[in-house]
This record gives sequence, C-alpha cells and structure tokens, in this order.
Amino acid sequence: MEVPRLGVKSKRCLQPTPHGFSFFFKVFPSQDPLDRADFNAVEYINTLFPTEQALEEAQKAIQQLFGKIKDIKDKAEKSEQMVKEITRDIKQLDHAKRHLTTSITTLNHLHMLAGGVDSLEAMTRRRQYGEVANLLQGVMNVLEHFHRYMGIPQIRQLSERVKAAQTELGQQILADFEEAFPSQGTKRPGGPSNVLRDACLIANILDPRIKQEIIKKFIKQHLSEYLVLFQENQDVAWLDKIDRRYAWIKRQLVDYEEKYGRMFPREWYMAERIAVEFCHITRTELAKIMRTRAKEIEVKLLLFAIQRTTNFEGFLAKRFSGCTLTDGTLKKPESPPASTNPFLEDEAAPEMEELAMEKGDSEQPKKPKAPDNPFHGIVSKCFEPHLYVYIESQDKNLGELIDRFVADFKAQGPPKPSMDEGGAVLPSCADLFVYYKKCMVQCSQLSTGEPMIALTTIFQKYLQEYAWKILSGNLPKTTSSSGGLTISSLLKEKEGSEVAKFTLEELCLICSILSTAEYCLATTQQLEEKLKEKVDVSLIERINLSGEMDTFSTVISSSIQLLVQDLDAACDPALTAMSKMQWQNVEHVGDQSPYVTSVILHIKQNVPIIRDNLASTRKYFTQFCIKFANSFIPKFITHLFKCKPISMVGAEQLLLDTHSLKMVLLDLPSIGSQVVRKAPASYTKIVVKGMTRAEMILKVVMAPHEPLVVFVDNYIKLLTDCNTETFQKILDMKGLKRSEQSSTLELFRQRLPTPPSGPEGSSSLSLLAPTPEQESSRIRKLEKLIKKRL
Repeated sequence: MEVPRLGVKSKRCLQPTPHGFSFFFKVFPSQDPLDRADFNAVEYINTLFPTEQALEEAQKAIQQLFGKIKDIKDKAEKSEQMVKEITRDIKQLDHAKRHLTTSITTLNHLHMLAGGVDSLEAMTRRRQYGEVANLLQGVMNVLEHFHRYMGIPQIRQLSERVKAAQTELGQQILADFEEAFPSQGTKRPGGPSNVLRDACLIANILDPRIKQEIIKKFIKQHLSEYLVLFQENQDVAWLDKIDRRYAWIKRQLVDYEEKYGRMFPREWYMAERIAVEFCHITRTELAKIMRTRAKEIEVKLLLFAIQRTTNFEGFLAKRFSGCTLTDGTLKKPESPPASTNPFLEDEAAPEMEELAMEKGDSEQPKKPKAPDNPFHGIVSKCFEPHLYVYIESQDKNLGELIDRFVADFKAQGPPKPSMDEGGAVLPSCADLFVYYKKCMVQCSQLSTGEPMIALTTIFQKYLQEYAWKILSGNLPKTTSSSGGLTISSLLKEKEGSEVAKFTLEELCLICSILSTAEYCLATTQQLEEKLKEKVDVSLIERINLSGEMDTFSTVISSSIQLLVQDLDAACDPALTAMSKMQWQNVEHVGDQSPYVTSVILHIKQNVPIIRDNLASTRKYFTQFCIKFANSFIPKFITHLFKCKPISMVGAEQLLLDTHSLKMVLLDLPSIGSQVVRKAPASYTKIVVKGMTRAEMILKVVMAPHEPLVVFVDNYIKLLTDCNTETFQKILDMKGLKRSEQSSTLELFRQRLPTPPSGPEGSSSLSLLAPTPEQESSRIRKLEKLIKKRL
C-alpha cells in the first residue's frame, strides 16, 4: 500500500545510481536492507508502517521516550545537589586539617631554628667547626621556610642572630688561617690542622668572599718564597735558567699534595689554583725582566725559553682540567677542523727545539701537539712582544738560503736531461717549503697573532725572490735568429740535423723550471690555507698570497712561451723556404716537399722531449700544444700568401703539403710516444679550424677565375673572412694581372653584401664540382694521392 503523505512522489528519485556503490558493496558486504544496491526507500517505509495506525503508534512511542529521558535528567540534577551538600562538610574538614598540619610544621621549624641558633652560637665560641658545618647548613635550610614571616619581630630577630653568627664565623676562620699561615716570612707550619679542614667546610656555606679570601691568602703565602728566590736581580731569573722556575713549582705541587691535599675540599682545586697563580706571576716577572734586558735576547735563547715554557704548559694540561681559569685574556683554543690539505702532516711537537737544542735532542721522537690545551699561552704569551727577534732571524736565514740556492745552481749547473723523471722539480724548491713549514709551526706555537702576519710577509718576500732569482733568472735566453740559411741548404737538409735554438739540456731546464713553478704555485696555495688555519680569526683577511701565486703563474707562462718560440723559430727557415720556392714552375705533384719534412723533423725532435719532461704537469703540456698551434698556423698561412704566383700543379702540391702538416699537427700531443692518446678536444678544434682555412685558401687558388661570378661566390662561401685584403692576396697568388684584379675586386665588393646561401644557380657551385671537367679531374687525382699516402 502506498503512503503518499510521506512526501515520496517518485520511486525513481530514490533509486541508487547504477555504479555508485557497486564497488563498495563488493568490498564490504552487508545484510542490512539499507545497504542493498537495489534499496527502495518507499517499499522499505511501507514495510515498516503498513497502515496509518502503525504510524500513530510510533509517534506515541516517541513521546513516551522523551518523557522518560526528562525524568532521568531531573533525577540526575537532584542527585548532584545531594552530593554537593554531603561533600561541603568534608571540604571544610580537609582545609582545617591542612592548616593544622602547616601550623604544627611551622612550630616545629621554629623550635628547631631557635634551638639551632643557640647551639650555633655556643659551638662557634668553642670553635667546634665540625659540628658547626652540619648545624649551620641545617639552620639555613630551616630559615628559608620563614622568609614569608620576616615581619614577625621574633622571626626577624632569629634571622639576624644567624647572620651575626655567620659573620663571626667568617672573621674567626680568617683569623685562624692568618695565624696558621702568616703573610710575613717564608716558613710555614709543619702540617695541616683538622680545625682548619672543618673551617673550610664552613667556608663553603658562608659568603663566597670568605672562601676566596682563604684561597688568596694561602696561595700568596705558598708562593712567597718564589718571589724571593726569582727576583729580577737574581741570576736564576734570566731566560737561560727558566727551567728552574718550573722545577720549583713542580716541587711545591708535590709538597702541597703531601701536606695540605686533604685540608682543602677537592672542589676547591687548590693545586690547580696554585699553578695558575704561579703562571700569572711568572708571566709578569718574565715580561718585566725581558723589557729590562731586551738587548740580551738572542733567537736561540728566546726559542729555548719558549720551548721550555710550552712544555710546562703541556704538563699543566695533562695534570689539571683548567676549570679555575678566569682570565678573560686566555681562552680555550678550539681544535682545528680536519683537513685534507697535503701541505702538512700531523704537526709535530715543538720543532723549535731543533734550533735551540743540541743535535742529540733533535733525534728524539717528536710528540704530537696537544690539541686542546687550556693553559696554552698562560705564560708563553709574555714572549710575544719579543718575537721580532725570531722574525728577523728567519728573514736573515731565508735570505742566506736563497743565496745558497743561487750559488748551488751556478755551481752544479742545470739538471741533467732525463726522459724518465717526468720533469724533475728543483730540489731547492722542496727545501724552501720544508723550511717554511718548520717556521710556520714554530711561530704558531709562539703566537697566532701579529707575529704570524709578520712571518707571512717574510714568506711573501722570499717566494718572490725564489721565483725571480732561481726560476725566472735561470730560464735560457733566446739567441738571435739563425741567419745564413739559404733555400738550397734547407732543401738539402738531412734528417737528424738540428735547427732548434735550445739544446736538449736547455729544453729540459725550461721544463724543470716550469714543473717547479707549478709545484710552487700549488704549494703556495696550500701554505696560504694553512696560515689561515693557524692565525687568529680576526687576522685571516690579512693573509693573502695571491700575488706570489700570480708570480709563479707568470713563470709558467714564460716557460711555455719559450718552448713555443723555440719550436716556432726552428720551423721558420722551412716556412721561409716554402714562400721563396718557384711554385709556378712545379710540373708534377710528388711526395711532401722538403720544407714539410723539415717542420716534421723539428716537431719530432722537440715535442717528445717536452712531453716527457712535463709528464707530471700534463695540463701545461696541453697549453704548450695549443699555443704552438695558435702561433704556427697563422704564420704558416702568412707564408702561404707569400707563395705567388702559383700554378695549378703548384697549388695541388701545396694542398698536399698542407694536409700532411695538418695530420702531423693533429697527432702532435702524442707524436713519438708509445702510448697513443687522443688529443684534447680544445687543441683539435684549433688545428682543424686553422688548417682547414689554409686548405680552403688553396682550393680557391686552384679554382678557375672565370666565370668571375662563380669564382667570387665560391670564395665567399668557402672563406669566412670575406675581406678585400684576403681576396687581394688570393688574386696575387693566382698571378692575375692588375687589370683582371680590378674587375674581379669590383665584382667581389658588389657580391659581398648578398652572398648566396642555397645550392641553386650557377653562382653556388662548389669548387669541387666539375667546373670545368679538367679541373675536377685534377682535384680528384689529388684526393686519391692524399688517401694513398695516408
């Protein structure tokens, strides 16, 4: 039976979509009618309420349910009110109990405080410090509970009595220590006192100034003998006997541990405080005596004193933690970050000892430098104003070292040529940087401030001197160009003859100097990084060795330029011979010309030597190859333009020669080597571009100049530098008369603005095209000849 008054007008509107929940029902199956895919709301409602009477019964049931809910709510509110009335009395009783407990506790504390104050005053008069120490701490803890009640006269009176007892204890304890350790005289009692030991426990509780006063007086009395023994006018006060100072304090520390180690609380660190105060006194006294006797300070004495002092600071670091250091001028050094810099290995302990001590001492194993020494500089800082003596000494030593390098080079001569060493670095270079390393380590142990900057300036000075006196100053000088070579003598030149200006020894020397400069450049950069690690952070920006690195780069460039000039000059006579040959009289194309053989000979003689001696610095050998190609190829093209007039056969011979030179140049980086490596792409690009231009010039020369339009357009197509000067040179090479050149140049100027870009039309025909057939046949024969030779 339908029930239209429910508002269900259409059965279709309640139908589920065909695919809306199909997947959901497959994953989560359900027996509920509401979850069925074909659920019909109208049928479901009619099933539940088949008649209007069923609807009315449901409404009545709902009304009854609401009535029951309201009844439950009313009963809950009544129950809550009843609970509040029951707990009201409980809360009052709870508050009363809490107040009563507080009152009882306060009264107990008051009783304890009153009794404690009485006992404290009595024990103080009797100097019962052991009992007082425990009682005083308890009284002070109890007194903290009465801070809120200080307005009560009785409480305030008790607090004032406690303060008075503390004051009296402090004065009494100070008087006891003064009596036990009088300020005057150097003699001390034989042993500690149990009374004083307990007094120290009380001092921990009293005002911190009491503790500081006890420590100050004890240390002053303990070190009073030191001030007398090592007065400025005493012989043992000077630097040469500085060991005695440190031996004295070591004995005093042992004496303290034996006699007074148990008297002072461990947390007072009295032994460390004694050592620290000794260091402050020693630094002041040494600074005073060195100012007075500054003229007597020499470098060995200074280094000896510093070495002994840094050793003592290391001893302190091993024995004490440095927790008592409060001097703001001294701070705990940070451990340097891990570095992959190859300039230095793990730094050895004071290498300055090698200069100050006997040879026997230098043979002892070196200890690594302690990385985190809080006592570093606590005494040795006093030597910093006098480090100019050390800097001046290093300046003098380095000057003598450079002079010795110069003398040794003159005496021993250039390094012997060797094909196996790969360009040996001059031994003096390694010696220089080893000495630099030693100086840097020494100075960093002396100071990381201004002396390091001064030493850096010295380093810069002698790096420059080494670059100019040892390296640049010993580069071979270029001689005058080898005149007297005639064309006939060059053409008759036999294989194995030498035309190069530099001897084998000179070439090896240049390579050795280049390798040394490269080593100096890399090591100077590492030296700069290490100096920046050693120096104070605020001074890092003042360390800059870029000028010295530029100087070594200049030596490298000069060395490469000498090698290029030498090989270039060796090839000059051959190119001159090429330009003076009668190319219009060549009747047939043969093997490569003698001038090509001469150029190849010089390349094969020089390049393997240079490559083998620059094996350790291959990037600079690549630079040499690139610079030679950039120098030789333009010069070759210049001499090519001087070959005029050229016959067709002569041009073919020149094209064959040019191709031979191109192949040799492409193979130049590995020529004469058993290991064939692919030439660098940057070098290959230069050779291909330059020699291809030379080939294009010859192909233009080989092409017929008529018709003029074809000739001009092919020139514009094959040569990128479409300028009148180059075009004029090609016309001269072809041997055209001035009248013919004039019309050709005029046509060239007209055609230049709009060069042909497509393959169509007669003006775009390639020079390799059969125009005419005779010229095509000649070029094809030449190509076959080249391929046959390859």
